[in-house]
Amino acid sequence: MNIIIENMTKTYRGKVQALQGVNLEIPHGMYGLLGPNGAGKTTFMRILAGILRPSSGSMRIGEIDVTTEEGRTQVKQILGYLPQDLGMYPDLSAREFLDYIGILKGLQDRKARKQRVEELLEMVALTSVAQRKLKTFSGGMKRRVGIAQALLNDPQLLIVDEPTAGLDPEERIRFRNLLSNLGDRRTVLLSTHIVEDIAQTCQHLAILRQGQVTFQGTIAQMLQQARGSVWLVTTPPGFRFQGAAEVVSTINMGSAMQYRIVGDRPPQTRDVSVVAVEPGLEDSYLWLMRGQQETGLKTLPH
Repeated sequence: MNIIIENMTKTYRGKVQALQGVNLEIPHGMYGLLGPNGAGKTTFMRILAGILRPSSGSMRIGEIDVTTEEGRTQVKQILGYLPQDLGMYPDLSAREFLDYIGILKGLQDRKARKQRVEELLEMVALTSVAQRKLKTFSGGMKRRVGIAQALLNDPQLLIVDEPTAGLDPEERIRFRNLLSNLGDRRTVLLSTHIVEDIAQTCQHLAILRQGQVTFQGTIAQMLQQARGSVWLVTTPPGFRFQGAAEVVSTINMGSAMQYRIVGDRPPQTRDVSVVAVEPGLEDSYLWLMRGQQETGLKTLPH
């Protein structure tokens, strides 16, 4: 199920432009929406889910026109949505909560609903704690309950907004692995500001900044944007690297300092070594952000 968005805008009261002329094509499978906080990602997700109406432009999910009232109703029937802040009933157990959400989603057959709840508890590895109250769950466990509720109606479209924010490394890895297994049978849109989440789960992505799409394409195409602009700079101890480039990381090696930078090649002196390296996704993201800050927003070829 492909999603096609053309010239979409969203302006809130006070003339705040959350989205500005968004053009995007989202293919079947896992798709990443990457951008800093405040980029317009959540507004975009809420429009896609039929919760908000765009100010202008068009959006089609398969054959469904999401800009119409009928279309928004149709989308909700094929949608699973995990918002950034999912309200839960803390005194319900995980099993009771999923059963309740199943009723709200129209799963009226009690036996079939119970079977679906148990399947999802197993999928998200919560069967052994399904009777515990949600208020006793960790953040990562609540996120897994959240993805289970989003999958109750076996949706064709799954929207996941900032799913790993605030999770510890182990839970983040667990959640990423769970998401990766969901893209075979449906379109999964993952919105995040965490570059590593996209790198580990998606082959296609778009970058949203200040309400505009500044890049869309594959991971390989994004890496190509920064090729020739990433350097390892090694300096003696006490030498402080300074320059206009973005510093991605700094490592104290005892006998030397090593900086990974994104930008123009720095000057190489007798005591300073500069070596070009292949970019990672984080390098490419910083390169694109840096270019947009210096030259203004622009849509890159894809």
